[in-house]
Amino acid sequence: MAQIAVIGTGYVGLASGACLSSLGHTVVCLDIDEAKISLLRNGQIPIVENGLAELVTSGIAMKTLSFTTEISESIPSADVVFLCLPTPQDDDGSADLSYVEKAVADIRTELKPGAILVNKSTVPVGTAVRVQEILKRDDVHVVSNPEFLRQGTAVHDFLHPSRVVIGGDNESATAAVAALYAGVDAPILQMKTASAEALKYAANAFLATKLTFINAMADICEAVGADIFDVAAGIGMDPRIGSDMLRAGPGWGGSCFPKDTRALVSIAADGGYDFALLRGVIETNDQHYARIADKVIEECGGSVAGKVVASWGLTFKAETDDLRDSPAIKILTVLHEAGAIVRAYDPTAKKPYVAYPWIQVATSALEVCEGADVLAVLTEWNEFVSVDPQAVGQRLQAKMVVDGRNVLNREAWQAAGFTYRGVGR
Repeated sequence: MAQIAVIGTGYVGLASGACLSSLGHTVVCLDIDEAKISLLRNGQIPIVENGLAELVTSGIAMKTLSFTTEISESIPSADVVFLCLPTPQDDDGSADLSYVEKAVADIRTELKPGAILVNKSTVPVGTAVRVQEILKRDDVHVVSNPEFLRQGTAVHDFLHPSRVVIGGDNESATAAVAALYAGVDAPILQMKTASAEALKYAANAFLATKLTFINAMADICEAVGADIFDVAAGIGMDPRIGSDMLRAGPGWGGSCFPKDTRALVSIAADGGYDFALLRGVIETNDQHYARIADKVIEECGGSVAGKVVASWGLTFKAETDDLRDSPAIKILTVLHEAGAIVRAYDPTAKKPYVAYPWIQVATSALEVCEGADVLAVLTEWNEFVSVDPQAVGQRLQAKMVVDGRNVLNREAWQAAGFTYRGVGR
């Protein structure tokens, strides 16, 4: 078993560190955020992620998982160091590598001879070469091991992946990283570093394209009187297409797709290729937010000025507390700017958000409906499916619901007297 250091305790770093420790490795997670490290040392998880708290608690108890803010307590003894750092979108759409570059510069002299430095973060093609340049060490090898973790199911995705991708130009280094996954039942794909770096962007861009396609088809279905449920079911049975990622909704968002698609457009441009297809995907997705907002405005008679809009959901998807590039927030922003009074309930929202002071945060799915003019469903939490439409109708000013996630039982809500607007229906 290996001695592992994980730099960064964000979503990817914490999940990866906890899962690696559950496979029997000794893992030290390093972060500069003292408050976060203090919480983690006490087994408190700062993010919402199924199964993660249990793994962290177990790892601490078994002494295979620990947390520190000190380089000296984590890097010098590590056989493998994982870089799990933010790569936010820069002003030009490219990935900002400043966090990665600073971390490498900070640890370069602390790495022991023969150590392996692994890029787990989503980084542009050529980053491994850049990291090697910053290291200025021939006795440390750089490997790409991109993550494919979905928020809400990250633990399952790490321990039961569809594949493990490892890119490197040194056979012994890539073999050592592959060995870390000995307890995982999945194919190991070893390839050139550049291929592994490109593969992650390709995967996210393709999935974003698939989602954008089904949302565009939903708009067409509405225009011609078709039902997107029937269309999606039919094309999903084609093995060349598959049924995953064919659920129409309010558009995609989150911490990965928006920045990664824009970064790939930038990477392509740097290589002299105009990725017009992907640019179109991004533009179409951005337009979809406005189309969902328009449904709400139409249900309110063409204007939401002074109207109270109740939202079920704020996070970019269910089973997470992440608001980054959330379609719900983007749609509510359009409505707020149109003059609406915005109230919202989300199971992970416990208090008002400083960044969105205009959102009135409610404590339950029924409370948020009190006196509202219209209800919009913008995140697909299971909790919303079981709410009694009769109870909702008693609290709203008018029985109008815009189901931006197609999660409600349309027939039941219509039977309760609601005007129901879904997506592509």
